[in-house]
Amino acid sequence: MRLIGDIDPTRPLLVVAVAEEAAHLGEGLPVLLTGMGKVNASSALATVLARGPHPSEVVNLGTAGALRPGLQGTTHEIGTVLQHDLDTEVLRTLTGETIGAPLTLDLPAGTGDGLVLATGDLFVAEESARQRLAAQAHLVDMEGYAVASVARSAGVRVRLVKYVSDEAVEGAATTWRDSVDACAKILARWAHEELG
Repeated sequence: MRLIGDIDPTRPLLVVAVAEEAAHLGEGLPVLLTGMGKVNASSALATVLARGPHPSEVVNLGTAGALRPGLQGTTHEIGTVLQHDLDTEVLRTLTGETIGAPLTLDLPAGTGDGLVLATGDLFVAEESARQRLAAQAHLVDMEGYAVASVARSAGVRVRLVKYVSDEAVEGAATTWRDSVDACAKILARWAHEELG
């Protein structure tokens, strides 16, 4: 975990998994580098928000894999996020409680396209996993649900913005490594244009 800059209650906090995705963000807004995965993302953001002050909003910027055709190379503001590696139905049967239900995000007027993001600690690069997830989501990542859940628990508005770097199939890790710098430039441009 690394916080770059100071949190200002009047400005957003950018939350990014790794330095490669944040390489072109500049110094205009504070950036929290969480590390990859749900545990790293949730513990880093919870730590920062517990210290205070809270930012005006949390904006999770990052790359995602496409679970459906025609999405690679595009940027999306997410409408709903779910956990694909938590069996909510089994847990409800065992406990009688809903644990880890999908989260519907409040999109600013005129933004977002309502896509569904599936978050889990599995880097999806295998066709059967991709097909299984495509039945419930458009994109897949490793941090979005954790960031959204922690921000909501702290009462801070949250937005998830994902650039589609690969198609979540065999070779996705190589595609991500080869494209991450170009993806980081596009995410930085989005942040500059949308957040100032």
